[in-house]
Amino acid sequence: MAQMEKNLKNDFWTRIENVQAGMMTAEGGRAVPMSPMADSDNNAVWFITAHGTDVADAAVRGSSATFLVADPKANIYASVIGHLEIVDDAQKLDELWNAVVAAWFEEGRDDDKVRLIKMTPTTAEIWATDGAAGFLYEIAKAHMSDEKPDMGDHGTVTF
Repeated sequence: MAQMEKNLKNDFWTRIENVQAGMMTAEGGRAVPMSPMADSDNNAVWFITAHGTDVADAAVRGSSATFLVADPKANIYASVIGHLEIVDDAQKLDELWNAVVAAWFEEGRDDDKVRLIKMTPTTAEIWATDGAAGFLYEIAKAHMSDEKPDMGDHGTVTF
């Protein structure tokens, strides 16, 4: 694996931990906001949703999905493609359960509609930026020279 791809992959896993939400489009469904929970050790991005949603239905079918991230606070922009699956793992669900997720389920963690979704990324196009200060500097520099702004690292990685 090329050094740039390795660095981008590491940046992806580090930065996605700080992403609060992105937009997921599963095969045959519409784009919906979802909160990712990164698990680099298992090459997984976890989501919790409800039975009957487009994402849950796609996971039951083992479909692929695209997860789009545009998070200037985490300094990452990405288009992640991967496979979805429903995972029946009470221990993992307990590990990931939090107050934000709980707000969506009237009966809490034990609600029959709770579905744990695992996305296994296959490829991603990633832009890892240097943040707002770096962005402003690069824009100012570009206006004073003939150079395009350097917006950070960009490339496609395979997981």
